[in-house]
Amino acid sequence: MTNVRIFPVTVTEAASAQIERLIRKDGRPGVFLRLGVKGGGCSGLEYLTVLDSQSRPGDLELVVGEVKVVCDPKSAQFLEGSTFDYTGNLIGGGFKFENPNASRSCGCGSSFTPKPK
Repeated sequence: MTNVRIFPVTVTEAASAQIERLIRKDGRPGVFLRLGVKGGGCSGLEYLTVLDSQSRPGDLELVVGEVKVVCDPKSAQFLEGSTFDYTGNLIGGGFKFENPNASRSCGCGSSFTPKPK
């Protein structure tokens, strides 16, 4: 994987609008969405989406309208080229990643196995 310098994930309009709603509902000042990955899940790496208020050294940032999204550099390597979307469908709805770096994803879409380097 390459050393990512720009924000690795494309955030769709639908995802941005839903993130904005969640941040407003949260109500804390300076809250943003953190995207990332961590070890775990049924496929090896689990997607991380959490409202946060503390930036970390090296965080990559994206501002979409009123919404700030951050990603740490290590996670960026596994998310590079991904799209983060939201659908309001009753079945299978919610946030989801379309990740070109995944060789396999679990059925619920919350974890993936990265492609070999």
